[in-house]
Amino acid sequence: MKEIDLKGKKVLVTGGSNGIGAEICKQFASCGADVFINYYKNKENAEILANEIREAHGVKVSCYGADVSNGVEVEKLFQQMDVDMGSIDVLVNNAGCETVEHVLDMEESEWDRVLNVNLKGPFLCSQQAARRMENKGGGVIINISSIHDTVPRKGLIHYCSAKAGLKMFSKCLSLELADKGIRVVSVAPGAIETNMNREEIKKFGKDKFEQWIPQGRLGEVSDVANTVVFMASDLANYINGADIYIDGAYMNHTIQYDPRPKRYNK
Repeated sequence: MKEIDLKGKKVLVTGGSNGIGAEICKQFASCGADVFINYYKNKENAEILANEIREAHGVKVSCYGADVSNGVEVEKLFQQMDVDMGSIDVLVNNAGCETVEHVLDMEESEWDRVLNVNLKGPFLCSQQAARRMENKGGGVIINISSIHDTVPRKGLIHYCSAKAGLKMFSKCLSLELADKGIRVVSVAPGAIETNMNREEIKKFGKDKFEQWIPQGRLGEVSDVANTVVFMASDLANYINGADIYIDGAYMNHTIQYDPRPKRYNK
């Protein structure tokens, strides 16, 4: 099987300055792609990452701050990418946010904020990207969703609703853009350990996840990034409108007791 070669491709990763987004940026660069890093507020992190990628891979890297839920800022984001990169081949809608709230106490503003970043943001960015991709004959849009686009969870009614909407958004977008040579896929991680949540996982009990996840381990950011890069490559050129779950079978493990008889010969 041929290796993934993305030399000359121009990739925008929203929310790309840390966590899963940062690893996605690194993996694209390792395959030769030029990377445009969107960040929200942490300019320093984005610039450190950009320098690290340049030194490691010698590709072109730029970064730009924008709130993806704001249409004016998104338009400026893409105008800057036009200047810095000249075009766009791949959009990764990775920017997201979540808070744990009781539904009876949730403020309307918090519902709006989470829905706007996780669902409106991908719409605004995809619209800008697709207009440019149509003019150049095609491209790929990858929406980073979550197993919670299907699996409900207490305290995350706003986040789960947004990700469920993103799942259907991806499917509808794939139908609308297929004839323009633009593929759309949804990549949905499960429990992924990052620098940001490592201490929280430790306090909660990492061993609990290792028991709950059939593969026996938390996911790593590279598990997600490797899948995203594959989906953006020509190796995946007939995958369109699909939902790819990266969770070690976590979401399939609702029934956790094991009724099977013992195997005495093993």
